Amino acid sequence: MTDRPLWSPDRQALENSPWMKFAAFAGARSGLALDDPFALHDWSISDREGFWSAVWDFAGVVGEKGDRIVDNGDAMPGARFFPDARLNFAQNLLSRTGPDAAMLFRAEDKLERSMSWDELHALVSRLQKAFRAHGVGKGDRVAAMMPNMPETVAFMLAAASIGAIWCSCSPDFGVKGVLDRFGQIEPKLFVSCDGYWYNGKRQEVADKLTVIAAELKPNVTVIVPLLDDAKAVAAAVEGAVTLEAFIAGHSAGPVSFEPLPFAHPLYILFSSGTTGIPKCIVHSAGGTLLQHLKEQRLHCGLEPGERLFYFTTCGWMMWNWLVSGLASGATLCLFDGSPFAPDGNVLFDYAAEAKFAVFGTSAKYIDAVRKAGLEPGKTHDLSSLRLLTSTGSPLSPEGFSFVYEGIKPDVHLASISGGTDIVSCFVLGNPALPVWRGEIQGPGLGMAVDVWNEDGQSVTGEKGELVCTKPFPAMPVGFWSDPGDEKYHAAYFSRFDNVWTHGDFAEWTGNRGIVIHGRSDATLNPGGVRIGTAEIYNQVEQLDEVVESICIGQDWDDDVRVVLFVRLAEAVTLDDALQTRICTKIRTGASPRHVPARIVAVDDIPRTKSGKIVELAVRDIVHGRPVKNREALANPEALALFEDLEQLKT
Repeated sequence: MTDRPLWSPDRQALENSPWMKFAAFAGARSGLALDDPFALHDWSISDREGFWSAVWDFAGVVGEKGDRIVDNGDAMPGARFFPDARLNFAQNLLSRTGPDAAMLFRAEDKLERSMSWDELHALVSRLQKAFRAHGVGKGDRVAAMMPNMPETVAFMLAAASIGAIWCSCSPDFGVKGVLDRFGQIEPKLFVSCDGYWYNGKRQEVADKLTVIAAELKPNVTVIVPLLDDAKAVAAAVEGAVTLEAFIAGHSAGPVSFEPLPFAHPLYILFSSGTTGIPKCIVHSAGGTLLQHLKEQRLHCGLEPGERLFYFTTCGWMMWNWLVSGLASGATLCLFDGSPFAPDGNVLFDYAAEAKFAVFGTSAKYIDAVRKAGLEPGKTHDLSSLRLLTSTGSPLSPEGFSFVYEGIKPDVHLASISGGTDIVSCFVLGNPALPVWRGEIQGPGLGMAVDVWNEDGQSVTGEKGELVCTKPFPAMPVGFWSDPGDEKYHAAYFSRFDNVWTHGDFAEWTGNRGIVIHGRSDATLNPGGVRIGTAEIYNQVEQLDEVVESICIGQDWDDDVRVVLFVRLAEAVTLDDALQTRICTKIRTGASPRHVPARIVAVDDIPRTKSGKIVELAVRDIVHGRPVKNREALANPEALALFEDLEQLKT
């Protein structure tokens, strides 16, 4: 911890920001002085009706708000926001017209193009008509196995415009991974690319697509060209047509928008599936829209015409978050491929050339850039970049420092955390507060976030469960095929009654910021003391010899011992000297209780498709238990490296 923040808001820029404009807007309506960020947050959770109504009006939501703002507002689950409202998600995202770019697209194979707002409207209009011609309507599911490209966004908007439910994954998913997700929801329409590029190699999809389409039995499978093989792939897949054929005969015109209830299902997102078949989490159109507008307009300060980028696939909730930037009139910058092909400058080349205002990525990516010895701030013109956001896993204190030393000294760094469960954030950046090394700045407006101990008491400076004590609009509608909401209740509300328990191990700081120490279900308990895995990673991954690590608790001698697996840099050996250095670093940087009982070198570490390491899967392998859904992993073959290890038998 340092005595000085890494970044503080520029007072003049802050005064002209959407955050302060909203504070003045809400203050005038409430009769309160809300220019202090803590006062604004306190009001946002004490007067939720006033706050969420103000967000709707300030953001200019298109729709009928209705008279009631919150019904049954103390019940979680059970609260209903804007129960009388009617709106359409797609109508709010198709917020602009004209020749300016709505989206820029860059692929790993150097393909570059843009789509204007007028072109986007035209494509959505034609897709909408084709959907209806193929029997797709309100409540039907549209599933996509697609890259992060403009056509994917257009398909989603066409689905939302008529009240269909969108769900997507990336094309690197295997057959079982796709069917485990989409097979549960029985889509009427299935969309796929004809192939894609990754890490310098052309990746074909026809063989697996043939199996997937046959199992799903959609009304139609639409093949979108990326490798110019759409006709050949469509010919090989029964019931498939090219995008060109799908929209042929449907001319462009004004997009029509179905007015829908606030709670109408918009998205089905899927849990990682590393401990069983993925849960199908249903999110509402109104809750998603309002939460994203709040986060992007207020917390991120997003303005019309700004360039918004997030490095994500269509299988991660950050894609859903990214596309909502259209509702603020931003230009989306889309990328498909590896961020390290041919080297780690790829995304910074894009940022400099496209003039990103907001650059979103993962903590693992920032750490990888740091360990590669890159200094983008010296090699790239990042003058337009004002906000860098990081998520996916906790950003280490060293990662915080690197952003300011190696990327940009005056950028607002916003570490954010939330997840698929709420398709948004519980805690995130705040343009009115300083950035302290290793800390997330604070809770989102309207989010009654707290940290509770085992007894359900609020604690500061002590690790505990991240909870949310009051309902909020972005809570899921429920889980798909979950009679009586039994699985939904068990997932979030079984620990503390009427309180959302998120499953993160967290801690309030003296700066009123928050630190995420890892997932609660991956927390280590040696000697009965709870330890967050992120505390160990933050120490060991500072060492140049260690590329990355994963830590688990192994049941041993009627207790739990800490086992650390390390992936080492090239030509490095885990000898006694390095083991001593690792233990010393952890002991002095964290505590003696954090020091692992065993350190084991491995060649790879298993991770999900979105890049998160899978501690629970490794723990199961070490204990001889089966991993139920290997298809959820990007590199399932890595699990074999942890089986029946001699080092863990003594």
